[in-house]
Amino acid sequence: MELNEYQKLAMKTAIYKNIGHNLTYPVLGLAGEAGEVCNKYKKLDRDDNGIMTEDRRVKLLHELGGVLWYLAACAEELNSTLERVAIMNLEELAMRQRANNLKGDGDTRGADALSSKDSE
Repeated sequence: MELNEYQKLAMKTAIYKNIGHNLTYPVLGLAGEAGEVCNKYKKLDRDDNGIMTEDRRVKLLHELGGVLWYLAACAEELNSTLERVAIMNLEELAMRQRANNLKGDGDTRGADALSSKDSE
């Protein structure tokens, strides 16, 4: 399945207020789902002695699906697509790789070049 196809189908299930004018709902949902991924992973250590069981793997995959849904909704609210988000991310990673700047932290690693390119 293509990313934009997923986004189109996922948005058919959206039922929150002011769809198309409400970035708050999917942003907060994305944070919540990401937290659920972390919580399920945390229980791997607590309940499964650090061993990835099939049940735990499936639970994590389901939570990642929630992350994907909210990511699609965020892109939709920003009048964009998951494909555009993916392309922008790969461009940023390639630029960082060329600059030998994949390690470290911070949003500014190569962001100047990206922000001017994206505004074109």
